[in-house]
Amino acid sequence: MSSSINAMTPLVGQTPLCRIGAPFAPSGRGFWAKLEGANPGGLKDRAALHIVERARARGDLRPGATIVESTSGTFGLGLALAGITYGHPVTVVTDPGMEAIIQTLLGSYGVRVEMVTRAHPDGGWQQARLDRVAQLLAAEPGSYCPGQYDNPDNVEAYSGLADELHRHLGRVDVLVCSVGTGGHSAGVSRRLRRRDPALRLVGVDAVGSAIFGQPARSRLMRGLGSSIHPRNVDHDAFDEVHWVAPHEAVWASRTLAQTHYATGGWSVGAVSVVAAWCARTAPPGTRVVAIFPDGPARYYTTVFDDAYCAEHRLLDRPPNDEPDEIKEPGEAEVTRWTRMVMR
Repeated sequence: MSSSINAMTPLVGQTPLCRIGAPFAPSGRGFWAKLEGANPGGLKDRAALHIVERARARGDLRPGATIVESTSGTFGLGLALAGITYGHPVTVVTDPGMEAIIQTLLGSYGVRVEMVTRAHPDGGWQQARLDRVAQLLAAEPGSYCPGQYDNPDNVEAYSGLADELHRHLGRVDVLVCSVGTGGHSAGVSRRLRRRDPALRLVGVDAVGSAIFGQPARSRLMRGLGSSIHPRNVDHDAFDEVHWVAPHEAVWASRTLAQTHYATGGWSVGAVSVVAAWCARTAPPGTRVVAIFPDGPARYYTTVFDDAYCAEHRLLDRPPNDEPDEIKEPGEAEVTRWTRMVMR
């Protein structure tokens, strides 16, 4: 087992930074993108490995016990890596929105994939998945659920990412993060603020997500947003939040591909819309950093598929130059890029 651990854990972390400029920002402006897609499975490799390590150290996860978790994709890939590394079978519960390539990859890594077929009437697909996780845990005594939405180890896992940013950039003035489970936005900002309490944290949510007080609606975008309220989301840490619509994320992801090669899917596109605006409007010299959670590969049937995007009216609809503004979540139900200042 030790040789497996030594061979695999160095694959995670020390991901590159890329400077994103025109056409997202004018000459002399831009933002830094932390390319977490360079990890084997993406950003959540960090969290999956750390959560499993801590659970084993505490005795919550016994040697050889099964790991059972809900995922839309990226965390499942991280758990596959953790399961192979530490010798645990893994079962993930997902829904029909998971891309076929992710299902196939998980199966090739030895992961058992459970598919729910009906959304929960209130909590949507996420609650339906969590209900199935509870059933599977009850059926297999000794199995373990990482609980990525509520487990504080998920937050702690991203301290290393913050240290990498500090080591390479020195100072971060504005941090832009997509928000789903809330793990990396809380973990990275908390660590960076130990060095610079003035750091501004900007959250990026999906139109139709309930995380910041909007009504939960059906969502095309995967990997950010939620129909439930994860406890790991540190609402008090955010200076502002932006909601982004699918067509705006598609425009940004495709434009990134054409101009910078460094690109990704829904979360990367949404984060880029907001980080670019921060770079354009902040005082000169402001250092803006965005976390890109993954790369483009899994989105070849959605974000980068012309037929899919045409069917859902996602093509050739760039975001406005400025976001709409609301003062509190109940003021209006947002349908496109919208900003709300928290403090």
